Amino acid sequence: MRKFKWSHLYLLLTFVVLYLPIGYLILYSFSEGERMTNYHGFTWQHYQELFADPRMIQIVLDTLIVALLSALVATIIGTLGALAINNTTRPSVKNTILSLNNILMVSPDVIIGASFLIFFTALRVPLGFMSVLLSHIAFSIPIVVLMVLPKLRELSASLIDAARDIGASNLQVLKDVIIPFITPGIFAGFFMAMTYSLDDFAVTFFVTGNGFETLSVEIYARARQGISLEINALSGIMFIFALVLVVGYYFVQRGQSARKTKKRGVTR
Repeated sequence: MRKFKWSHLYLLLTFVVLYLPIGYLILYSFSEGERMTNYHGFTWQHYQELFADPRMIQIVLDTLIVALLSALVATIIGTLGALAINNTTRPSVKNTILSLNNILMVSPDVIIGASFLIFFTALRVPLGFMSVLLSHIAFSIPIVVLMVLPKLRELSASLIDAARDIGASNLQVLKDVIIPFITPGIFAGFFMAMTYSLDDFAVTFFVTGNGFETLSVEIYARARQGISLEINALSGIMFIFALVLVVGYYFVQRGQSARKTKKRGVTR
C-alpha cells in the first residue's frame, strides 16, 4: 500500500483551483439561459450564434493571424539571437544582454504597452494590424531566447568539432548539427510565443486602433456590458484549441525523443 503524500493532495487542489473556473465557464456555454446565473438545460444555441456572428469570426481570424505571424517571426529572430548570445565569449557582454532580455520578461505589460504606444505615435505608425503585430513580435522574442538558450548550452562542443573535422562549413554545422539539436527549444519558443500572443490584453489594448481588435480586447469590451454566453462558447473553443496545441507539442517532443533513442541504438 502506497504511503499518502500531502504533496499529491496539494497538487490535486492546485489543479482543481486552476481548472474549475474554466470548467464552470464551458459548462454554461451549453446553458439555454442568457447569463451565468442558473443552468437552464443543454443547448448548442450559443455556439450557433457564435459561428453566425461575422464580426466575431473576423476577430478570431485576425487574432490567429497575428499570433501565428508574430510567433513565426519572433522564433526566427529569437533563435538567431540565442545563437549570438551563446557564441559571445565575453562573460560581461553575455550577462548584460541576458539581463536586458530578462528585464523585458518581468516588466509590467502596462509599461510595455504604453512604451509601444509612445514609440508608434512618435514615428506616426498607424495603430492597427501592423502596430499590434510588431508589438507582439517584440515581446515574444525574449520568450523564444529563454526557450532556445538552454538547449544550446546542452549541445556538446565535441559534436561541432567533429563536424568541422570532417570538412563541414559553418552553414552545414548550423543546418545539420545545431538546428536539429535545438529543434525542441525552437518549437517550445514558437508555441510559447503564440500562446502569449493569443493571451495578451494589456499591450494590445494600448496599440490597437479603430477597425482592428483581438479577442482579448473584444472580450474586455463585452464584459463591461455583461458577458453573454456566446463569449463562454468562444472561450470553450479557444481552450480546446490551446489543449490541442499542447498535446500536439507533447507528441512532437515524444517523437523526437524516440528518434534520438533509435539513432543512439543504431550507432551503438
